Amino acid sequence: MTRLTAIIADDEPRLAEDLAARLRAAWPQLDVVTIAANGLDAAAAIAAHQPAFAFLDINMPGLDGIQVAKLAQTTRVIFVTAHAEYAVTAFEAAAMDYLLKPVSNERLAQCVARLSQPRTAVMDAAALTALLSQQPAQPHLEWLTVRLGDTTRLVAVNEVLYFRAGDKYTEAVTATEGHLVRTSLKELLEQLPPRRFVQIHRSVVVNLREIERIEHNVLGRPQLHLKKGAGVLSVSRSFAAQFRQM
Repeated sequence: MTRLTAIIADDEPRLAEDLAARLRAAWPQLDVVTIAANGLDAAAAIAAHQPAFAFLDINMPGLDGIQVAKLAQTTRVIFVTAHAEYAVTAFEAAAMDYLLKPVSNERLAQCVARLSQPRTAVMDAAALTALLSQQPAQPHLEWLTVRLGDTTRLVAVNEVLYFRAGDKYTEAVTATEGHLVRTSLKELLEQLPPRRFVQIHRSVVVNLREIERIEHNVLGRPQLHLKKGAGVLSVSRSFAAQFRQM
């Protein structure tokens, strides 16, 4: 029997390892040969291993998942992302399936059942629409669980001025203190209310309701002055466009 192989690509190692473990449990016949941390590594892994399947995050550095999918020839692609708006583009890239994060065990089992069928056809637009309709939108994050020594505390998300990514933790900064959260900034951003929190730097997400005013420095870069003298945050060039009209 031909061995079935797959690669997983996601720039969040913890999420990639979790998906690999769940795939092994749900599909013992599938061998996950590589976990890639970015799009370039994913493309190289596909070229080297010619896996049957590639489970690709869409937002990745180097090459995004859509670009990697277009480079794949015989490998069948399954996108795993938090963003439903990429569905049409995924269809155009001949996606076999499309998993919205966080992926439930039931939804993963449906995907495995589909992929394990011989000669699985590329998903058509109608099937993709029906599939997305089965996946209700995830509620936005309202509370953070933080630890101080042996004490666990709840912090309301709407009290957070901004989030800043660290080496191993994300810091949630409120008006009075900072809290370390064991969740990556990318994963948090996918759960935060999108009209309230925006990314202004690769390591910073700000609460729009806590911005008092926006000024521009001599280079024209936006500087966000927070309410009640809570500090000033600089917007990086990559994220400056969303503040140009403010």
